[in-house]
Amino acid sequence: MNQNLTEHTEGEATFKVGHAFYRPSTQVVRDLGVLAAAIYKSQRGGLRVIDAMSGCGVRSLRYRLESQADWIWVNEANPELNLILQQNLAGAIATHTATLTHLDANQVFFECYNRRDYYDFIDVDCFGSPTPYLDTSLWALKLGGLLYLTSTDGRKLTGHASESSLGIYGAYPRNHPAAQEQGLRLVIGKLQQQAIAKGLGITPIFSLFTGQTYRLMVRLVKSQPLTLQNYGFLGYCHHCGNYQTVSWRQLGRSFCDHDQKSLTLSGPLWLGMLHNKSWLKQMRVLAHHWQWSKRVQLLTLMEAEADFPPYFYTLAEIGRRGRLDIPKREYLIQVLQARGFHACATHITPGAIKTNADIHTCITAGQKNDQNPPPKEKS
Repeated sequence: MNQNLTEHTEGEATFKVGHAFYRPSTQVVRDLGVLAAAIYKSQRGGLRVIDAMSGCGVRSLRYRLESQADWIWVNEANPELNLILQQNLAGAIATHTATLTHLDANQVFFECYNRRDYYDFIDVDCFGSPTPYLDTSLWALKLGGLLYLTSTDGRKLTGHASESSLGIYGAYPRNHPAAQEQGLRLVIGKLQQQAIAKGLGITPIFSLFTGQTYRLMVRLVKSQPLTLQNYGFLGYCHHCGNYQTVSWRQLGRSFCDHDQKSLTLSGPLWLGMLHNKSWLKQMRVLAHHWQWSKRVQLLTLMEAEADFPPYFYTLAEIGRRGRLDIPKREYLIQVLQARGFHACATHITPGAIKTNADIHTCITAGQKNDQNPPPKEKS
């Protein structure tokens, strides 16, 4: 049987792929979108969605069936996918709860703005950089609404094409062990600038890195000023491996606190929280209710890492710089916590930790003479 005509099931949706792009391995991205949209619906009582680049329509189906969307604008620029979308969305179209168009996504956003027809939830699942849609998508979004963005622009975001990134994101990233988190923060910073130019702001709901895909859920708010604390530069010391945040006022004197070597700077980028802990908690509770155990685990991890410094240390880097066997993640977290530091795992990579300790403290915590488990506190 032709695999393109095989019926697929994801969540409560049953659909065919046709010639559209569909990657089953990224279901986690769609699951989190469905959860956030469902929470929004429960808070606001209504949910109108734009699926700006719908592909085969699986996201639209899931927003309708699982998030209980009241209305969905399903848009796919490729008109050759019309037939498969008509088939997959037949129920929504027949009940007049969805409309299907084949327009450029920016045209959809402009039409919404021209009609003053603002939406609660906009999903922009693009390839490459989301920059062409950052400004325009905000024109179509209701105040308080959610914007779900994709970026697969990993080389530029992680410092492998810094000159290109400067033109696209207005920032100069450098490559270092925590470059994937840097990528999330670069996009948030760029989007924050676009919102502020409109007299508004955005606040991150969650920031997800999975495989080679960056996914950001943000909420449009009345104001979110950029400050020296939440928008600046990330400094990395190639000599010792330590990280520091660097404000605009420190640009002429950005040296490593440990050995006074010059720092390699990336930015400007968002230095504030990656996730909203309250939203993640609500999503986690709903995922538990739906018996999505893997999503509960992920959301628990994201909730824990939400308010840590804007970088992480990889276990491999700690081992290499300390000339020791790579420490076990759980053990290293326990030792740091026993010494009074905050530490946790990160969803971005299983081989890293987030902590407010510097790398030198991490190295001493992972040395051979610390390989006995720390004593448990008496209850």
